[in-house]
Amino acid sequence: MLTPPVQQSADAVVPASSLLEAEYPPGIRSVRITPSLVQQTSLTGSPCPEVGSTEAPLTGKSHPDPAPFLIERLKGWHLPLLNDPSFLPLHPLLQRSLLLAWPDRLLSTIAPRRALAPTVLVAISTDSLARSQVLGLIAFQRLNRTGSCWQVEHLRLPLAFSYDQTTPDRRSIMNGLVRCAVHSVPGAASWIASASSLDTARLANLREQGFQPQRTDRIWQWRADASLSSRLTTSLPFDLELRPLTSRTACLHWHLEQATCPAHLRHLLDRRVEDLLDQSKGRGWMLIDPNRNEAVAGVRWLCDRPDGGHEVDFSLHPGWNHLLGQSTEIMLRRFRFSSGAGIWLHSEVGDVARERWLEQIGAEPRGEEVLMARSVWRRQEPQTARKAVRRLAAVLEQLQPRRRPIPTPVTPLSWPRP
Repeated sequence: MLTPPVQQSADAVVPASSLLEAEYPPGIRSVRITPSLVQQTSLTGSPCPEVGSTEAPLTGKSHPDPAPFLIERLKGWHLPLLNDPSFLPLHPLLQRSLLLAWPDRLLSTIAPRRALAPTVLVAISTDSLARSQVLGLIAFQRLNRTGSCWQVEHLRLPLAFSYDQTTPDRRSIMNGLVRCAVHSVPGAASWIASASSLDTARLANLREQGFQPQRTDRIWQWRADASLSSRLTTSLPFDLELRPLTSRTACLHWHLEQATCPAHLRHLLDRRVEDLLDQSKGRGWMLIDPNRNEAVAGVRWLCDRPDGGHEVDFSLHPGWNHLLGQSTEIMLRRFRFSSGAGIWLHSEVGDVARERWLEQIGAEPRGEEVLMARSVWRRQEPQTARKAVRRLAAVLEQLQPRRRPIPTPVTPLSWPRP
């Protein structure tokens, strides 16, 4: 049996024993979380309140615990507190999130479209107002127009922060941020996140929240030399054409990615042609076989890295692996020449042919990254008695016999007079 909903007040309390089944009041802007409750409950059973309009802190056990922390949406007065070295590269992204938050919500209600800026949640220490400090932040954004797939872009904790018995530990903060991010988007069906293979703490946190590893990629940084014009003049094979990514050629690139992406990951991403154009912003190139009207290789922009350069997605059709060489290098140099910055590429660990080709063109390995994903399964809400009665009435109405109208018999009295 479900526990009755908590009262909608500023001092609402959810007992630790009923946290798994508690129904929280809607429209919550900030959540006060006790670290012990974060460690005891899992993401699949403990819904985190949606970020909204009124404040309702959540407290747990009565015995002494580390100081609770507050999770809320990014506000203007948070920016001066985000002075830690781990947060400084994200300041342009945080400012864009503040400025475009309301326009993004308004435009999304009018028509499906790409997200203008990511949503940012911050964890604030609630020890005292004089000692307010940001304990961590998470930035997440939807990957498609339907909002079925979301991605955790950044999950960062401060570097210059001392953790002791009076402060929540890093695990509790990361768990609380991820939980509130997932449950603040009730319509999401899947989530995507990535972490360095050496970041064991973040990998363990994502696994604890239901994320499963999908693949492990090796990251490469490629700085092309200055003599681009001489290499760009090299001719392509006679049966291939180099075309930019536009609204007309996006369908070809989409079919190429569908052929190279695993089936399970393709189902989780739920990416369509318009989503591909929104994510890449029309910045990309592809090699097309004009005889079949098919894209055999392509590169498109994904995002700008905080440490400089562009992160791109390089796709090669499984039946055209022999193109790894001069043809694909010309395509990458064309993208490098049009973007004017360094390129960061991914290659799956174990793909020896692609790694050898990247080393030949001068790319340098920069570590490994684990791509993780999870599907969100939610309990269906029980049907109300009124809806059940309406359904029963509709069924009974179909079972009732339907009599056809009987025609009026023709009698001598109704005959027309001569």
